[in-house]
Amino acid sequence: MRERLYELLTEYYDEMVEIRRYLHENPEVSYHEVNTANYIATYQKALGHEVRTNVGGNGVVAKLHGGKPGKTIALRADFDALAIDEQNDVPYKSKKSGVMHACGHDGHTATLLVLAKALNQIKDELSGTIVFIHQHAEELAPGGAIAMIEDGCLEGVDVIYGTHLWSTEPLGSFMTKPGPLMAAADALALTVKGRGGHGSEPHLTKDAIVISSQFVINLQQLVARRVSPISPAVVSIGRFEAINPFNVIADQVEMEGTVRTFDEATRSLLEIEVEKVLAASCALTGADYEYAYKRGYPAVINHEQQTALTIEVAANVPGIDKIHICEPLMGGEDFAYYLQHVPGSFFFTGAKNPSWTEVYPHHHPKFDIDERALLNAAKSLGAITLKEME
Repeated sequence: MRERLYELLTEYYDEMVEIRRYLHENPEVSYHEVNTANYIATYQKALGHEVRTNVGGNGVVAKLHGGKPGKTIALRADFDALAIDEQNDVPYKSKKSGVMHACGHDGHTATLLVLAKALNQIKDELSGTIVFIHQHAEELAPGGAIAMIEDGCLEGVDVIYGTHLWSTEPLGSFMTKPGPLMAAADALALTVKGRGGHGSEPHLTKDAIVISSQFVINLQQLVARRVSPISPAVVSIGRFEAINPFNVIADQVEMEGTVRTFDEATRSLLEIEVEKVLAASCALTGADYEYAYKRGYPAVINHEQQTALTIEVAANVPGIDKIHICEPLMGGEDFAYYLQHVPGSFFFTGAKNPSWTEVYPHHHPKFDIDERALLNAAKSLGAITLKEME
């Protein structure tokens, strides 16, 4: 049955590319994916699958019932794009100015749709039910996953799997690990409120730029001296802004940043300690501050048994020639929410073209993938599904 599935996926590969390119040309940003959701629902309905729309927002859930009793296995693909103006010169370039599939979600959707079609062809031989979770709004917290779960997308599901096409890893590679795979991604919003004044009279001011600069320097001590060295963490300030004339000392500085962690204890520690550093930095001159810590997605924690299964299966998938037990990544993913509710695993499918001399990362205006990775992803997810049904 596995070989038959591979044959069907290979036969449908051109359709997979065609779907990916259509979606790439017609992207929609998070929480606005109306046409994309309609496209997905129409495709799944045409296969005769049981389809729910507007799940947790713009999400779509389709079910394929096999001919024999068995587990219920969920497969997830996200389908939102990003507010990025594409700079690629390709026939399938985005037709929407300022909107682009710069993270591979168009490929994820094409992979899952065509895999659904292939599995439908052998449904009488399948033992169990397959739930295809097409998720909206992965790119923008609070994300679509949590809303879809609250709306019942995991009801009756025994196990869940997902993959992410990875443009910086070579075509043919398969990356995953048990335990923490991707970090919790939290956001900081900070304002230092001093007292402005003329640049010629600094002694009459509380210089918000100097105070904020000291805060940023002091912040670097948190990971080095407050977090255990065996608990990875990142604290970064990405925006530092004070808009004033050249001869005016700033009364206010606005900052934004991110905190990335893998365990809840470190996450909670940093939420408290960042504010302590900010308060102490302001206290030196009697300045005031505002502080907001916004929790984003939790860490992606792969389950041991299901991850071992993915690795075992990937070793025999045609097109996969390198299995890599990777280091944890500091990027975030709301697939984490699914793994908090049911066992499962998430993995990366290499999508870097071997001939490319320059590779652009995810969320870059020149991001692209080697479309042969779609077939590798579909075969991997399909083989994992069949293995679960044994």
